[in-house]
Amino acid sequence: MKTHRLIRIFAAIAALAPAASGGEAQAAERSFRAGAAIIDVTPFLDEPIVGNFGTPPAAYVHDPLHARALVLDDGATRLAFVVVDSVGVSREVFDAARKLASEKTGIPEANILGSATHTHSGTSGRSDHFLKPDLELSEYQKFLSRRMADAIRLAAGNLAPAKIGWGSVDAPEHLFNRRWLLKPGETVNDPFGGVELALMNPGGNPKILEPAGPTDPQVAFFAVRAPDGRPIALLANYSLHYVGGVPSGHISADYFAVFARKLGERLGADPLHDPPFVGVLSNGTSGDVNNIDVQGPPPATPPAAYEKLTAVADDLAGRVAEAYQGVEFRDWALLAAAARELPLKTRRPTPEQIDYARKVLAKPEDAPKHHGLERFFAQRTLDLVDAPDEVSARLQAFRIGDLGIAAIPFEVFTETGLEIKARSPFKATFTIELANGCYGYLPTPRHFPLGGYETWMGVNYVEPEAAPKIVATLLDLFAGLETTPTP
Repeated sequence: MKTHRLIRIFAAIAALAPAASGGEAQAAERSFRAGAAIIDVTPFLDEPIVGNFGTPPAAYVHDPLHARALVLDDGATRLAFVVVDSVGVSREVFDAARKLASEKTGIPEANILGSATHTHSGTSGRSDHFLKPDLELSEYQKFLSRRMADAIRLAAGNLAPAKIGWGSVDAPEHLFNRRWLLKPGETVNDPFGGVELALMNPGGNPKILEPAGPTDPQVAFFAVRAPDGRPIALLANYSLHYVGGVPSGHISADYFAVFARKLGERLGADPLHDPPFVGVLSNGTSGDVNNIDVQGPPPATPPAAYEKLTAVADDLAGRVAEAYQGVEFRDWALLAAAARELPLKTRRPTPEQIDYARKVLAKPEDAPKHHGLERFFAQRTLDLVDAPDEVSARLQAFRIGDLGIAAIPFEVFTETGLEIKARSPFKATFTIELANGCYGYLPTPRHFPLGGYETWMGVNYVEPEAAPKIVATLLDLFAGLETTPTP
């Protein structure tokens, strides 16, 4: 009897005690893990280096190219990022990598984001034609897709308990809008037989008036570290095209790789730890932004090879490392992802443009020219005659707590990135460009009447209204992620 009486007393006490809420119980069960990996994707020597109008053969490897991967796991959802040192990677290469990585790790394809840094000192991962996939991937494209998948697989294999946080810091002095409006009444020739009102990289041209667009000074980032404080990985985003200063024929990851190395040093990461710290710098919306100050005084002596890119990378790494110290690291953050295909009309040459291109190519190469690049763009004009009528752009949106990340497969103008940040429902947002494909430049509609390199047929391939359509789609994806229920 005494035993039964005690049981009844304890039961009554338990009934009077406040029950743990469902949220508290779930919070106690939540777990957060992260894993990172880095793998070599350096191309072979003698392959053409792309990024400029000339394509010299690779003759020297100054620093290796890499795929850097990061996988996050909130206990219910996994997200994967892979950023590869390349001027651009075609959709088909990313698709192959995503498919293999998904099969091997179980991460849904919609939750895998791949992007290129846009170094101008590596072998191309792009198709020969921006709008038409190659009939077969090249030897390097096949290698690249496998290695990107391998990086994600290794990162997933390195998953371990982690805390996550995000932050930002401004670094405006390295950024210059490279498109310049001309003074009233002034024009410059374009390669298509006409004139225009804007000029890219004008140097000391006396016709220029002011920059045609803004820059985005923010270096945004998120970071993961072990429970004991050891840094695991940090993925940053900065809207700077690239820096350059790399000798012809050199393979180099440009300032993106130097940033990653310097950041590890600044954070005190042990280079011998297994797995090692992985720093990543993704490219933001930098289609019209570079590191050339055309109005500032020229340097007393030209910078040596790699000097300028190293200085920019070191400065950014120092600023991010300092901001890192003030980051609030959380034990858990909600993860979510969404992807959508957006059909866009392609630009096709008119009969008049085709006729002009043929006349340009029929002239002797040493004949007087309306524009120095007219033969190059005449050929690109004719290459678009049989292009498809539309292309499907894969757009992605990720959520990490109250951080939103957008992904766009173009070289995106900075004003588009700023618009996405301003209209995003999340407290912090950044955009990764050249993600999941590479379809050329993405000016906003107001730039097409001005002209200038980034608007030319053959570097811009889609309808002038593409940017607003992309922004609207991404904001719709963000809206869906904002209402993702917390488990």
